Amino acid sequence: MLRIFVIIGGLLVILFILYGPIPSLLTRLFKFFSIHTVSINNQKRIALTFDDGPHPVYTTLLLDLLQSHSIKATFFVLGSEAEKYPAIIKRIHEDGHLIGIHNYKHKCNWFLSPKHLNNQIEKTASIIKKITNSDAIYYRPPWGLVSLPLLFQKKLKIILWSVMANDWSSKKGSEGIYSLLLNQTKPGAIILLHDNGDTFGADEDAPIHTIKALERFIGYCLQNQYQFVRIDH
Repeated sequence: MLRIFVIIGGLLVILFILYGPIPSLLTRLFKFFSIHTVSINNQKRIALTFDDGPHPVYTTLLLDLLQSHSIKATFFVLGSEAEKYPAIIKRIHEDGHLIGIHNYKHKCNWFLSPKHLNNQIEKTASIIKKITNSDAIYYRPPWGLVSLPLLFQKKLKIILWSVMANDWSSKKGSEGIYSLLLNQTKPGAIILLHDNGDTFGADEDAPIHTIKALERFIGYCLQNQYQFVRIDH
């Protein structure tokens, strides 16, 4: 009997690894089935992307900053937050930014059934469509973790990143974020940032440090002839 339990347990572990960790390894480490950079065409192009919003305070401050420099970015939104703040989603769209899907709730795809995952995506896409009258075809999985069903779907383009600012934590402050961005950014970079700190593992006030760091980083980039683009440019 114990042997049967061990065999069953081993099979379940193997199935779990095939369902979650292996697909994530393929997309993040080997960059299969996913996009990590933007095309540069001999220009110094980079893309700012923001996850977990919208937030009633931080997203608005961020939009004001981007607008002041005529910069376009990409926002991967949670459907549950988009439902609460449709006016912010509408502004993101009207300001000329791209809106992508980040699930309805910030849940790990490894623990979602194919049906539950599809519901998370379709519900969020429907909310975005209702507010903006535009179809969302770009998807960033929470924590960048994909599962097997995402590798076989054909509707969405999976967008990951080449620069991660670790800005979900307040620990390094704006100076630490700015330093990391400065050291890691190069032409073609897709930069992962956050405009909401109300998700699991994040610090609630973290986005204010992101915004302060961006004020300096944007200035540096513009002085050095970088162009900010949406990931669909």
